[in-house]
Amino acid sequence: MDENLDKDAIGRELATCIAQARELRAARAIDRRPEDYPRLKEYQAARLARSYADLLASARYRPAAEFFLSDLYGPKDFRTRDEELARVVPLMVHVLPARALATLLEAVKMDTLSESLDTAMVLALRKAGRNRTIDWPAYVGAYRSCGRREDRELQIALVDQIGKTLDRLTRMPLIRYSLKLMGGPAHLAGLDALHSFLQGGYDAFSRMKGADEFLAIVGARETALMRELFANPDAGYPV
Repeated sequence: MDENLDKDAIGRELATCIAQARELRAARAIDRRPEDYPRLKEYQAARLARSYADLLASARYRPAAEFFLSDLYGPKDFRTRDEELARVVPLMVHVLPARALATLLEAVKMDTLSESLDTAMVLALRKAGRNRTIDWPAYVGAYRSCGRREDRELQIALVDQIGKTLDRLTRMPLIRYSLKLMGGPAHLAGLDALHSFLQGGYDAFSRMKGADEFLAIVGARETALMRELFANPDAGYPV
């Protein structure tokens, strides 16, 4: 991400993405069976934990794997983070470097896209009568029924972009200092979730000391699984 990018343009896009995510969640708030959404997220989180058990067991990669599984792909509720962001987008544009601002934008894009795909999955599971008891055949059927291959590819690409941006941030000496300084004011301003996300991502990638191999593994596995699911209605559970 080039530091010469228009930060105001990034801020406008960030505000638009936050609004889209909030609309999706508002629609769920009046859904007749809201429990179907966390049930799907928990199923997906369990699959990811199994697919990346080796990275979670690695001293080098565990912090980054945990960050991805909880703060990007996982079942965490991001409403608080996005509500905080919506309140302080102009401030973030003013105080954050372009790469840090881009990390927030990419994360919200990822969240918005994932929410949209999860909504489509829940509707497909309901249509098949499998929303209450999700197993792998039901999941594969819903995944294939939804289609949206380009969105699945974009979801994987966003993971890679977020990881690369976080990796670059760890090479900016002032970022660590700035995040520490932001901790107290962020708490006083009611921005704990937002600061936790930025600090958690920065710390996880700092400890890894180079993200290329980690991101290559995640990208390769998720791409291979996506292709298998679209190609084979009898795809086996990933190992």
